[in-house]
Amino acid sequence: MSKNVVVVNAGPRKGWNTDTLVSEAARGAEEAGATVQKFDLYKLERFTGCISCFGCKREKNKGRCIYKDGLKPVLDAIREADALIIGSPNYLSELTASFRALYERLIFQSLTYTRENPCCNERPIPVLLIMTSNAPEDMYAGLLEGYQRTLSAFVGPTDVLVAGDTLQVKDYSKLDWEWTMFDPAAKQQRHETVFPQQRQAAFEKGAALVR
Repeated sequence: MSKNVVVVNAGPRKGWNTDTLVSEAARGAEEAGATVQKFDLYKLERFTGCISCFGCKREKNKGRCIYKDGLKPVLDAIREADALIIGSPNYLSELTASFRALYERLIFQSLTYTRENPCCNERPIPVLLIMTSNAPEDMYAGLLEGYQRTLSAFVGPTDVLVAGDTLQVKDYSKLDWEWTMFDPAAKQQRHETVFPQQRQAAFEKGAALVR
């Protein structure tokens, strides 16, 4: 029986860095025999982060977010999945607001507030967390360590892939504003030489989730 992998793109730019790496990881999972279900958070109906209703703490809903909005199908799919791939670009030294909304509700539904058993998730699944950034990769190690630790504790063992110093636009010379912080030629060269390696790494990590 094939495994079911849920793939979540928490970036808004279709076909760009985050979406590309998430798609490569999904392809790796598919070629390893998995069935993939993908969600683009920026295309969903309106949703919000955790509203602190505590519905997931009631015994009849224990471990299940009950708020019905655009994220409900995603949370329901993750609950039935055998693995999770989720990717986000870095915005202002954080992951996107759409990622945060999903993250809050994914984690909080399994948080029990009891010392004896702080997590009620009885079915942990492996997770691959992907982050892209126009800044160098080593700037955000601490940020992802926190997410990795929490996801591992409440969802399942989490692996991380970071792609830094990414290309942001196809042609910097055609912008009608100046980005003097960047070297367009260096960005393009890295996109042509390093980014393919990162795509391959995403593919391999996606395959490893289901093997």
